[in-house]
Amino acid sequence: MDSTVELLWGVRPAPNRGPKPAFTIQDIARAAMDLADAEGLAALSMQRVAGELGFTKMALYRYVSGKAELIAVMIEEAVGQPLDLSAVPGGWRGKLQQWAQQLWATWDRHPWLPGATIGERVMGPKEIGWTEIAVAALAGTGLDGSEQMDAILLLSGHVRNTRSSASAGTQPWTTQRQLTPDLSTLPDHAADRFPALTAAIASAGEQTPDQSREFGLQRLLDGLEVLINQRTR
Repeated sequence: MDSTVELLWGVRPAPNRGPKPAFTIQDIARAAMDLADAEGLAALSMQRVAGELGFTKMALYRYVSGKAELIAVMIEEAVGQPLDLSAVPGGWRGKLQQWAQQLWATWDRHPWLPGATIGERVMGPKEIGWTEIAVAALAGTGLDGSEQMDAILLLSGHVRNTRSSASAGTQPWTTQRQLTPDLSTLPDHAADRFPALTAAIASAGEQTPDQSREFGLQRLLDGLEVLINQRTR
């Protein structure tokens, strides 16, 4: 069995020799998370985390095999236990709305999570549990398994995209909907070259990132509702 799987799923055999461990995997994950939360994932290293905990880099290897395994336990600790959506009102729609909003909140607390969760990798039971509760919310809606999974993929993609679009440099406007830099400073009269975009920004007014997130979420849920109504009609 893969070493990371053993670690994340709690099936790694305990060492029967050597000194008693001074820390738990959760202690190490939290120290690494604090570092990444403050300085970003690029600042993370085995040496830095070992220093935060007050022991040597080599001692850290008794717990995790390297940086990839360290990030895996960080992700599992950061996402936390999945929500209990059973009491959320509003049927499947209310449950998925709450799910997406809590996912945003988690990623806002740990801005390194979107980058750390890209690509093929081993996932732990807590992270998979978040997908489980989202898929479970669609039980009885008439959607088949493939459609349920695709629906959650769309919602999680929206969460990811709106999280990344809040980062500097990813959109040609700020949260105040003003083009950056000022169009008057750009060559060739940029406002005249992009009249539709200029008019849209001028009429949009101020809007927060949360409003943009919510707009996209509601439109996705509207589309799912149309399909679900067709299946259950």
